[in-house]
Amino acid sequence: MKSQSMTGYGRAEAACGDKKIAVELRSVNGKQLDLNIKIPSQYRELEPEIRRALSVLQRGKVDVFIFTENQSAATVSSINEEMFKAYYAQLKKLSAELNEAFSIGEILRLPEVVGTGKNEVSEEEKSCVLSCVEKSVQAFTEFRKREGATIMADILHRVELILQLLAQVEPFEKKRIETTKERLQNALNEVAATSNIDKNRFEQELIYYLEKLDVTEEKTRLRSHCALFSQTANGEENAGRKLGFIAQEMGREINTLGSKANDSNMQRIVVNMKDELEKIKEQLLNVL
Repeated sequence: MKSQSMTGYGRAEAACGDKKIAVELRSVNGKQLDLNIKIPSQYRELEPEIRRALSVLQRGKVDVFIFTENQSAATVSSINEEMFKAYYAQLKKLSAELNEAFSIGEILRLPEVVGTGKNEVSEEEKSCVLSCVEKSVQAFTEFRKREGATIMADILHRVELILQLLAQVEPFEKKRIETTKERLQNALNEVAATSNIDKNRFEQELIYYLEKLDVTEEKTRLRSHCALFSQTANGEENAGRKLGFIAQEMGREINTLGSKANDSNMQRIVVNMKDELEKIKEQLLNVL
């Protein structure tokens, strides 16, 4: 089974000098690849390369977090004066309008006001960040594969259940034909007692009516769609959309089977088939 889940998680860590770098990926369902990247400001120039590395994820809403931690106790913090002044000017204006006081400490806690004084990122550190991103993608992909295998095993089990339910239709199908013939023949005999009936025309109409109830083609097509579904799931990578199309075709045959059933036992079987198909469709929403 080669399909992957759209939900996933991956994390990678690396040490670069006195700094620890961690990259974390999380994803949920999405029709397209939607990247939400949250990284420290000093790595902003790396964002295009990070996006290229993440493009292999194909689909899903993916949150990307990059964290850094200084492991050296000797790290000296510094104040970004321009950022501090900008925040101060805005807060001073708001303070006058709202008649609310603010403190210097509150400004120091705002984003990017206080830093380590190391704004330049070395080539070694850049390489370390990108390497960490690639490792997190590998871990993330492995998670998706494991999750995808579990989901697809459940889906294929339900496809097999649909085939088993289809096999249960046959005994009721034969009985239904005989019951229909008998019912129509009895009706004919009642009418014939008081009217002149053309039996040859009746036989023609009966054959036409029974042909309209015949579900042989629907059963054949449904088995074919189920076989194609299993073949695609086991043979093609990331075929979630294609499997969705095949599931739609399976649904058409099941619906037609139900509309032709004309038998309570067959209707119950069709309802159970529809239930399994709906579960398959729900699961496919989480498959690449």
